[in-house]
Amino acid sequence: MKPGPLPGVDMTDDPSDDPGTAGPPRRGPCPHHLRVAEVHLDEPLAVVAAGPAGAARREVLAALLAIPAGMLVVPAGSCLLVRHARVATRAAYVPGYRQPHSYGADQAAAGPALARAPRRVELSLPEPLLRHFAVLDTPDTDTLGVAGGRVLLDAVVRSGALLFVIGADQTLTAAELHLLAEVARASVRVLFVVTPGAGGWEASEAAATDDTGVSVPPPPVRPAVGPPVDPVAVTVAAHRATLLATVPALAGADWFPVHRGEHPALRRALVGWAAAEGLRRAGSRSPEPPGTHGRVPVVADPPGDDWADRLERQTRACARAVRQHLALELAAIHLRVVQEIVFGVGCAGLPQLLDRELEALSLLATDQQDRAAREIVEGAAAQVFGAPLPEGVRQRVGAAVRWGLADHPSGQELDRVLLVTRTAGVAMLPGAGALDALPGHPGALRAEVLPPIGIALSGGCWQHWRSPGNDDSNAARSWAQRALREVELEVSREVTRRFEALRLSLDGVLSDALDHGILLA
Repeated sequence: MKPGPLPGVDMTDDPSDDPGTAGPPRRGPCPHHLRVAEVHLDEPLAVVAAGPAGAARREVLAALLAIPAGMLVVPAGSCLLVRHARVATRAAYVPGYRQPHSYGADQAAAGPALARAPRRVELSLPEPLLRHFAVLDTPDTDTLGVAGGRVLLDAVVRSGALLFVIGADQTLTAAELHLLAEVARASVRVLFVVTPGAGGWEASEAAATDDTGVSVPPPPVRPAVGPPVDPVAVTVAAHRATLLATVPALAGADWFPVHRGEHPALRRALVGWAAAEGLRRAGSRSPEPPGTHGRVPVVADPPGDDWADRLERQTRACARAVRQHLALELAAIHLRVVQEIVFGVGCAGLPQLLDRELEALSLLATDQQDRAAREIVEGAAAQVFGAPLPEGVRQRVGAAVRWGLADHPSGQELDRVLLVTRTAGVAMLPGAGALDALPGHPGALRAEVLPPIGIALSGGCWQHWRSPGNDDSNAARSWAQRALREVELEVSREVTRRFEALRLSLDGVLSDALDHGILLA
């Protein structure tokens, strides 16, 4: 894949586009990965369950929710979101569809025959515990990879709590320790559950052998001196020591060894966290930010006639920076995909691997778009209404810009999904319902100016590479290169179109304010 000039996209390097020559100063370049942010106050409370395969995570959640473990089974690679409702329901959200696929919530209910695995399955249950928080069960950590770890980290930060389940006979891998280190940087509650594992709590000792490889009897057991050793406490202490050697910031995390089918201590800890966190978020959220109502006049010394030109230059510079950073990320994705095709999951695992990479790319593109859009709106509005802008005024300007997006041709049908097809092309699926099917963990209603950027793999592409006859690694590498190149082209065009629509709408809002002397929103 060769990142270069894109046809139909303005990539000119005009020196006047540099935001340092005019307009407000920028905060710095966009990151190549998702930043660990604080938990947003409007996000619903949720507990994200994660851990390696074979740790009985599903059984722990089933005992916590008092339901059969079979009700928590989902297709491999899909997330399960369990919420509270009066009537038990279940629905699968599949990229490429505008409506979810509903089916029975009982254990014996067979799911719909889908062309590809859903990004998430939502299970609604009349369980009282779910009144306090939702539960999100994620894929096994040993199958996530780099992109899956970023998606999981985003879900944990937005939810507020991580429940990490590990077996007594398992060890924390380097990837899991890296994930936990990233989680420790955010204001997230972390709880660990240690299950007995396949061999129970007692660690099995390998039979000793002599130089010929023949097993020899172990030495005689001497009488134990002192109090008996508790294998549960030893196992938990060993896991905790391994964690703190790499992530000392999680010294305050709670550890819960599982002894029986019920977990009252874990249940009390989760309910207590939900109560305290809910009060904290409610107390930190202002019911009516300053500036929500009232007259907002323009500054006494309004900007000159060239403010619109400065806004255009800054918008073009921000769009170009986002395009360049996404092109670099797509190049890194191409390297990871080729490596997995040749040395990892092969052709059969290509759909799930690439779809997870595209999900992480969607989060990154949306994050960079939102940061740049906030910078443009706040900087331009501060020139007209003065700085710093009250939160209420910022929200009113953002709402006016959102309303004005549809008035321009470049701002129509921004709610759409980019679907990678089996021919390595990219198809468009418009509609808010299509975007709603993409996130593995949907959060609060968006308050940003622009809608999210959504990219996914189509069902036809999923079926093509899952077929036993399509196992040519060279063909898969060539297809992945062409597909990612098309994704780069379409995402670049989409970014350019979105920022142009943002500029036109913001220009209209601020021009009306300058003409009338007040904010009309």
